[in-house]
Amino acid sequence: MPHPDITIEPELREKCPHLQAGCLIAQVQVAPASPRLLQEMERACEEASRSLAIEEISHLPRIRSAREAYKATGKKPGRYRPSAEALLRRVVSGKGLYRISNVVDVINLCSLTTHFSIGGYDTGSIAGPITMGIGREGEPYEAIARGVLNIAGLPVLRDEQGAFGSPTSDSARAMIRDESVRILLVYFNFGGHQGLDAVLEDTAALLETYCAGKEIEAWI
Repeated sequence: MPHPDITIEPELREKCPHLQAGCLIAQVQVAPASPRLLQEMERACEEASRSLAIEEISHLPRIRSAREAYKATGKKPGRYRPSAEALLRRVVSGKGLYRISNVVDVINLCSLTTHFSIGGYDTGSIAGPITMGIGREGEPYEAIARGVLNIAGLPVLRDEQGAFGSPTSDSARAMIRDESVRILLVYFNFGGHQGLDAVLEDTAALLETYCAGKEIEAWI
């Protein structure tokens, strides 16, 4: 099955000229995280807490690029934090990673260690071509565990049904569920930072190890 190409709209490309979307599609088995995965998550949390102070997080290169992109598209990054920044702040303040499912836990682990905000979606909930643009005033969006989210000025992913993803929060419509079998991950690389190929390879290996991942394809 061909992978979905993501088209970056001209308005967003103009405001974020270095933006890359790192994509990975895979067949998975959603289940509770294994003890090994939980141990790996715990180690990553300890490392982040040991090596970072809260006030340093917004200055990390990949986080800083995301914050600058939000300012360029018209959103206050302090109020609508990129998810990688919010996750790092949570971990460094001692609250640890959320425990949702093996697949979502792997995504959060990768975001914590790479500093990229990552969208995770059930491909069965996405219809038609995918574009990445800027949220419009009044555009409907229901975020996971947050309810209605004002996405005006946020970078967003859309399909033929409307917005389904943003680097601040995934949508309830396209979220990864227990019954999901095929997923799409999108790494938001706002600064065009090096190393995205290797990051996608590492993610694929984690999905194979902890989520019975197969038929994995990655591209930028």
